[in-house]
Amino acid sequence: MGVSTATISSRTNARVKQLRAAFSENTRLSEGLVAIEGDHLLEEALRSGITPTIVFLSERRELSYPLPQSTEIVRLTESAFASVAETRSPQGIASLIRPPVHRLEDILEQPSPLILIAAGLQDPGNLGTLIRSAEAFGATGVLVTPRTVSAWNQKALRASVGSVFRTQIVAVTQAELAQMQKLGIALLAAVGSADDTVRSVQATDLTQPCAVMIGNEGSGLADEWLELATSRITIPCPGPVESLNAAIAGSLLLYEASRQRAAASDLTTSQQERIPGPLRRRPTGAHR
Repeated sequence: MGVSTATISSRTNARVKQLRAAFSENTRLSEGLVAIEGDHLLEEALRSGITPTIVFLSERRELSYPLPQSTEIVRLTESAFASVAETRSPQGIASLIRPPVHRLEDILEQPSPLILIAAGLQDPGNLGTLIRSAEAFGATGVLVTPRTVSAWNQKALRASVGSVFRTQIVAVTQAELAQMQKLGIALLAAVGSADDTVRSVQATDLTQPCAVMIGNEGSGLADEWLELATSRITIPCPGPVESLNAAIAGSLLLYEASRQRAAASDLTTSQQERIPGPLRRRPTGAHR
């Protein structure tokens, strides 16, 4: 691995400016690289097969785990590191990675896909939590519409606890979602209130190819997304609450889909085990 020969103290150093740009999501100045901070996210990235391009270490920090040979290591003074760190109590380690690129086709080609659509989510913590839940409950991928916060936002990254590195995340347009419906994927709009046009999630078949749409935290799904929906679903709440947090609602819906699919799989396996095999003739001892 490449190691910088001198500790950098200047806040205007090219490498420091590149890290600062990545933290602020300026993809042009960061040259398309994404910043991650802290040991946990770096270790999760490595475990997910991502090779960091550059790792930044404060002058008092030592590495306790190996890095790939191609990773460049840059030493910064404490003040230089603090000038770019995003967390209040920095661990003295940050890195630049090239985010994985996924295709919508790869998600749609999976058998009976289960997809989460983040439609206009603005809270990065909610998006990161939903990405974590998507991985936990076996979703095929996460689609993000225009006006949705970036999955590589620092708060979204931390909320995903590393799931962002392994989940297929793709930005989509309204036209692409409309095409999904034509491919036989049910677009299920999650809404907060129930009426004659809304079905409870328990009464909805989530074993079919489907995509669950979660809307903006304050206003819910915009009309453009509701108009695309195959049907509208809700989570029945016996308590006197107006609505659920977007991340909680999406997580519960993904869990219900996972539960239904596991039950259907167990039923299929049980039925297959009861199918008798070919009858075997008992030996009679007779010889011709």
